[in-house]
Parts: sequence; structure tokens; C-alpha cells
Amino acid sequence: MRKSVLVGALVVCALMVFSTSVVLAADNWNGSWKLDLAKSKYTQGAAPKSQTLKLESTPAGTALTADGVDADGKTTHAAWTSKMDGKEVPFEGNPNADTASPKKVDDNTYTNTWKKAGKVTVKAKVAVSADGKTLTVTQTGKNAKGEAVNITAVYEKQ
Repeated sequence: MRKSVLVGALVVCALMVFSTSVVLAADNWNGSWKLDLAKSKYTQGAAPKSQTLKLESTPAGTALTADGVDADGKTTHAAWTSKMDGKEVPFEGNPNADTASPKKVDDNTYTNTWKKAGKVTVKAKVAVSADGKTLTVTQTGKNAKGEAVNITAVYEKQ
């Protein structure tokens, strides 16, 4: 009896460790990321002076907050929370979108379609490097003013 209880406890512990490592391995974009302006390319408009992205898992889904300082020195804040299923969610604080549709491709990649007043403005691809230290966000489309957007923003894990 005692031996079977011990074996059962070991099995439960092993399952907990395994399931925790599986959860931790998923969604490698989670964490805090700082924009590296030297490695980024902004072909439309002026680049921001700084930006930090924070992605985290919450009971409501993945939450993104983007805080920074724009080219004119004004502070910026934008946010969305999504199940990463491609369904539209509110995108607060983004002048080029009022909704976002993030969709998980795999543990290192997701895509996102932005819309303003129901019209697609920007499509983005977000990818984490194999070593997990770099996040690259590629954006194409048109901003709310109708100007072409072609940005490759590179972020370093904090």
C-alpha cells in the first residue's frame, strides 16, 4: 500500500513538471521587449524614440501593452487582449486601428490584422528568433491617413 502511494505521488509530480514545462514552452513572444532602433527599418514616417512591448498570458488570453515615446516626444500607450484565434478584439490607443485580429501560427509566430472603421489598415507578422532573444515585427499596409506602411521593428528581450 505504501509503495503504491509513493509511486502514485511520483507520477503526479512527474505530470506536474511535464505539464508546466509544456506551458512554459508555448507562446515564446511572452515577456518584455525593448525596441532596438539601430536594427529596425522605418520606411514610412519617423521612427519612435523608444518603445517597449509587454506580452503576457492572462485568463482572458494574451495581453499586449505597447508603451513608448513617438518621434515628436509624446508618450504613447496601446493595448489589446486576444485568445490569439484571429477574431477581432478592441485595439486601444492605436491611431491606425480600432481592432486587431491576432492569430497564433506556432509557439514563435503570430500574425495580426489591424482595422480602422472596418477597413484593413496594416498586416503584421511577429516572430521570435530561435534563441528567444529577438522579436521581429514586420508591418505592411496603409496607416489611417492612407500613407504606405513598411516597417521592420526589431525588439530585444528584457
